[in-house]
Amino acid sequence: MSDATTETRAGADWVAPDCAGMNFFAVDKGLQSGIAAYLPEDLRTVVEAQMRRLGELAGGRLDELARIADRHPPVLHPRDRAGRDQETIEYHPAYKEMEKMAYGEFSIHRMCHVAGVFGWPEPMPPLVRYIFQYLFVQGEFGLMCPVSMADTGITLMRNRASQELKDKYLHRMESDNIDELWRCAQFLTEQGAGSDVGNIEVMAKQQDGQWRIYGDKWFCSNSDAETILLLARTEGAAAGSAGLSLFLVTRFLDDGSRNNYRVVRLKDKLGTKSMASGEVKLECAIGHLIGEEGSGLRQIMKTVSLSRLSHGVRAAAMMRRCLNESLQVARNRQAFGQNIIAFPLLRRQLMKIMVPTEQALSIFLFTGHVMAGANRGDAEAEKLLRILTPLIKFRACRDNVPVATGAMEIRGGNGYIEDWVNPRLIRDAQVGLLWEGTSNINTLDVITRAIGRVGAHETLAACLQDKIEQTPGLPGQFQGLLQAQVERAFAFAESVSRDPAQEDKGRLATNALYHATTAVLLAWEGATEGARGGDARRLLLSRLVIDHHLLPQDPLASGENRFDKAAANILLNDDPATFSNVKDTLAL
Repeated sequence: MSDATTETRAGADWVAPDCAGMNFFAVDKGLQSGIAAYLPEDLRTVVEAQMRRLGELAGGRLDELARIADRHPPVLHPRDRAGRDQETIEYHPAYKEMEKMAYGEFSIHRMCHVAGVFGWPEPMPPLVRYIFQYLFVQGEFGLMCPVSMADTGITLMRNRASQELKDKYLHRMESDNIDELWRCAQFLTEQGAGSDVGNIEVMAKQQDGQWRIYGDKWFCSNSDAETILLLARTEGAAAGSAGLSLFLVTRFLDDGSRNNYRVVRLKDKLGTKSMASGEVKLECAIGHLIGEEGSGLRQIMKTVSLSRLSHGVRAAAMMRRCLNESLQVARNRQAFGQNIIAFPLLRRQLMKIMVPTEQALSIFLFTGHVMAGANRGDAEAEKLLRILTPLIKFRACRDNVPVATGAMEIRGGNGYIEDWVNPRLIRDAQVGLLWEGTSNINTLDVITRAIGRVGAHETLAACLQDKIEQTPGLPGQFQGLLQAQVERAFAFAESVSRDPAQEDKGRLATNALYHATTAVLLAWEGATEGARGGDARRLLLSRLVIDHHLLPQDPLASGENRFDKAAANILLNDDPATFSNVKDTLAL
């Protein structure tokens, strides 16, 4: 762009552009290097072209549809024209077109369960699914909740349902034909049962050889899905979570008639407006028991864990969109005679958006890779996944909120206007703090369960130390700094887990684990790429994580922070940085 002193602008010429028309895959160098690090070459050859196509759609047609669907949320029609209680939910055509992309064109819900997606001869590894989610969410967030529930619902049905139920319903749930597809939902929450599912009151009774379900479910996303997985208490079962069983409830019965439940109303939500969340009243609905009575919570927690990881991926995606939007403004908006990216305070604000964005990318790529081993029964990978999942859900979803707010501020007053994407990003960011467990619930999962009961932190610490030692060309002083921070963070977390009196330090401990983990991953990624002659910039992000999140700092200390400024000069420039240049900067 021309310098402001030589370019004449007037009126609308001063308004900075957004990311419309941008290919979100092509501009994401961190994602591309991660794909090269974690996916085998033959698989990359198949999926990269499709990822690039989705990246183009996410910045183009998908983005257009998402804006429309956000302005035209679903509408509940309680009765049909003859006055029958046959409620329907009306969606804007923009939402239906997005469904065709997610379920049909890209098969995000089924790609890890069936062979043949994009011509690949076997089901895709989990990381591929999460990368497609990541790219899709940069255009549209709300629909990814139903897509994720379809994916996790298929997983549960495959692992736990009877062969009769699989034969009857699974092929519909796995369809990529939108006219044949039976979408999935999971109804867990009740007025008294949010995080504490032991308070569930919905009752399942045996009547005439069938299970009949009675009661109210309070927060039901994808309310009109054709298949529902829900928790209910069987008649006469014990109180608390031990008395819960899992049921499949279908919207339509074998004769084509509606099952006996009603969507009473739709929620007027802060965000995710494109997707229908409602309140459902079950009135003698026919259900099918999945697994054994009393095993419901154990079964559903598998899908909750998968959903938590998906939420972390979605947070990473929204932060990436915020970063892209912020860079687009900073590089094109002019004030006081120059592009605003030249201003020191603005550069610092951009870095506060970039660092958590790149942290979330690194940890979800690693976690998706680890999941493949866990799915094969690798005990070490299972332990890693056990702690990584609540870590990313806790921190990435929290980071998403200030990142979205910072991106709005960089755009300025237009960022507060619904014509631009920023208000939607801010609204949608909040839900990651709530769905599939609040920050406190995920903290307790890390501290009291993953660490206290499983000892998963020991496996993760050993994995990180191995990664540090195997990182090529890592400067010795920085290698020692990384090792020390891993030891310090994990020792602190273990101490907190052992002492109930320190429960109030749980968030501090969980933060420390997240930052230590991402610092190692970023260093490994940057140094490995740099040793191959590629872009080594991610190593600088590792140092920034350590300096600003793990080492003590005096906020009132005077003097110039030479490293921060030099790192920003490299990281805010699209040109790749050599390993030599990065190591020299690291030494500042």
